[in-house]
Amino acid sequence: MDKKVYIVGKDTIPQHLVLGSGESFYATFVVGEGVNADVKLEVELAGPGASLDLAGVYLCKADEKVAFHLNVRHLCGECHSRQLFKGVVDGKARVVFDGLIYVAPDAQKTEAYQENHSILLSRDAQVQTSPQLEIYADDVICSHGATIGSLNEDELFYMRSRGIPEDVARQLQIQSFLSPVLERLEPAGNPDID
Repeated sequence: MDKKVYIVGKDTIPQHLVLGSGESFYATFVVGEGVNADVKLEVELAGPGASLDLAGVYLCKADEKVAFHLNVRHLCGECHSRQLFKGVVDGKARVVFDGLIYVAPDAQKTEAYQENHSILLSRDAQVQTSPQLEIYADDVICSHGATIGSLNEDELFYMRSRGIPEDVARQLQIQSFLSPVLERLEPAGNPDID
């Protein structure tokens, strides 16, 4: 499977994809500090066995404005999609996640998952998340969810009580939170290290 990584603000990102029978698309979107972006992507799963795996990570530390508008349309049966977007928002940054999973009436045996999770590091940072399901078939497995929170103070206290400086403890907690998406960015396999 071809695994694509898009650096938002640098790479050209497709806006519309149609996946036929047995086709797949696996992509990870990376939004770094200082980038303002409006990512719009519509994907149609139009053939049996089509699969989609999208993930994204965003790091907003100042006054960035980042938006993801994702529309995943399951138009036939036996297709799979997964979306996982995670980020850390600080300063006066604003992030919008607007995601829709649509399942057509004939799209039986669909599996579709959508998640958006964010950590706020300042009182002025904002995240607006709206994961949505629109399902017209009855033999499906679909879920969606979102969380917006802050760093866990108990975990920070535990690490600090073990001699880890506060700034390092915060970085470790953020890395752990983002790791499910960051792991997708590592080279495949286990390269030999000389």
